[in-house]
Amino acid sequence: MLEFFDSNLIRGVVLILMILAFTGIWAWAWSRNRKEVFHQASMLPLEEDDGQVPQNDSKKESTKE
Repeated sequence: MLEFFDSNLIRGVVLILMILAFTGIWAWAWSRNRKEVFHQASMLPLEEDDGQVPQNDSKKESTKE
């Protein structure tokens, strides 16, 4: 039985499992159910200390250069 499991067969099986895992993670990440969670995470760097994102009012603010 062990002669059937050579290193190339094991490498092939591991490759197929990794491709399936990658495809599964990709489908999970791009699913519509995750859109709101990713949007909230993308706004985290813009939040102030009180947890609110300031409105973009370009007429009142100038750049801080």
